[in-house]
Amino acid sequence: MNGPEILVGFAPELGVFVPQERRGGPTRAVTDGASTLGHVVESLGVPLTEVGALVVDGREVAAGHIPAAGESVRVCAVRRPQPVPGAPLRFLLDVHLGTLARRLRLLGVDAAYESTDIGDPALAARSAAERRVLLSRDRGLLRRRELWAGAYVYSDRPEEQLRDVLGRFAPRLRPWTRCTACNGTLRAATKEEVADVLEGGTRGTYDVFAQCGECSRVYWRGAHHDRLEAIVAGAMEEFGGAQALA
Repeated sequence: MNGPEILVGFAPELGVFVPQERRGGPTRAVTDGASTLGHVVESLGVPLTEVGALVVDGREVAAGHIPAAGESVRVCAVRRPQPVPGAPLRFLLDVHLGTLARRLRLLGVDAAYESTDIGDPALAARSAAERRVLLSRDRGLLRRRELWAGAYVYSDRPEEQLRDVLGRFAPRLRPWTRCTACNGTLRAATKEEVADVLEGGTRGTYDVFAQCGECSRVYWRGAHHDRLEAIVAGAMEEFGGAQALA
């Protein structure tokens, strides 16, 4: 770029995306005189999925604003909880977020997940076709224009990832209603209905079962239930009162 020079300042929450020298006060950036402010912000490292208001000389502008020489720009982070208008709140997670997908499903959140790397164009296209918020730690993927909506997952630790997503989007939580394997809806099932897929010890020990209406997987309160119950209890205590905004 070799055109008008502007001043750009980023909210502290966006510091993870920008070089150290841009994390303090406003710093100078040179534009090409034709690119939009949204393009300039992304060229400086910040995906627009993470940007809230863009404030130029004290007034809020759209991402399509063309910067002029001498303008002072403040790039704000998205507000939380973040509304997602126009569709039921549903998610799509990339291949690297399998544990997060299973934990969201455990809480009854609609979370589609690609267990194989289908490529960025296909993921973005699915987000648009199904109107799902794409969750990813891939900044390049979140810059794709065909995305319907997206969000960067800031941590690489599943427990922190879950808190990040629940705090940002405030989805309605309905624990134990989704299949953690395929995202299908669970229904109550009698022992007789699922007896043919149970091992002898399970048949003799447990009486309460649920079955997925999509993949037919059977669930019961087995050896890992206490660990899962702790995840559910923690999420419900912190986020259970939140209502989905979409």
